[in-house]
Amino acid sequence: MSMFDKLEKIKYLIGNTPVHTVEVMNITLGIKLEYFNLFGSIKDRPAFNIIYEAVKSGRIGQDTTIIESSSGNFAIALANICHYLGLKFIPVVDPNINKDYLQLLKVLCSEVIMVTDRDATGGYLLTRIRMVESLCSKHPDSFWTNQYNNPHNYLCYYDSLGRELLNQLEGLTHVFIAVSTGGTLAGLSKRIKEEKPSVEIVAVDIEGSVIFNQPPKSRYISGLGSSMVPPLLSHAQYDKVLHVTHEEIIDGCRALYNDTHIFAGGSSGAVYQGIRQYFSTHASSHECVVAMCCPDRGNAYMDTLYNNEWCNKFKKTEQLCCI
Repeated sequence: MSMFDKLEKIKYLIGNTPVHTVEVMNITLGIKLEYFNLFGSIKDRPAFNIIYEAVKSGRIGQDTTIIESSSGNFAIALANICHYLGLKFIPVVDPNINKDYLQLLKVLCSEVIMVTDRDATGGYLLTRIRMVESLCSKHPDSFWTNQYNNPHNYLCYYDSLGRELLNQLEGLTHVFIAVSTGGTLAGLSKRIKEEKPSVEIVAVDIEGSVIFNQPPKSRYISGLGSSMVPPLLSHAQYDKVLHVTHEEIIDGCRALYNDTHIFAGGSSGAVYQGIRQYFSTHASSHECVVAMCCPDRGNAYMDTLYNNEWCNKFKKTEQLCCI
């Protein structure tokens, strides 16, 4: 069976994830449960789409080495897809990666590169990218999936996630989106604004990220924020930007579980905290139909966001909320 045929065989297992609707904060909140994708996160969508299009065009052959920089979920998705196709994959990761994810990558990949030097912004992204560029120069038949600048990243959200949300949530008024590579924000906002221009798009970023021209500082939660302005952001159409602190993300994760019984990761907590902040200062009613995505489950954050000792480093004024 060809690689393309193998991809066609699992294509239906990615996307069309369920929406869980709850009444909270005097709004109707639709939560898109992206951890129901085949390999467990929202990043299954762009990882699959980028590989699918490259195999389809002939850019990837059976001897091609796939290389990518990732803080976690994208690497896990790529590792599983490449293992399924029999392709070599070299992930470039950093110390913020969850230890279980790192162990899985070591099982699925013959080589895993860990960078440890922070870049000029206090993050690891620029260091990881320099390593990817070096690896590509050493492997003649290599393919950098480049989730930060590959249009098939944001196009998969435009073609699938945006359409799904519009079909699943009638009367949509607001969408809150966590930002990292910019792919989700770009694709989702473009599709929704084309079909329902009145929907308010709110981008949610973490303190220390430079995406929206904030001063850089060290970040300790994977999957959110960036050490550079991602090129894909140029395709995004958003109305507001909210920034949340590490402490607020911790509170958001626990509040999300207490309010909805959804056990989710850091970007979910960030977005939920953003929604709480937004509707504490904006009028809300049951006519407000709000959408957010849960990109992954909370399991990968047991050593960080759900570890009280780790969390207490960021809690400045209050005791941790129990779940």
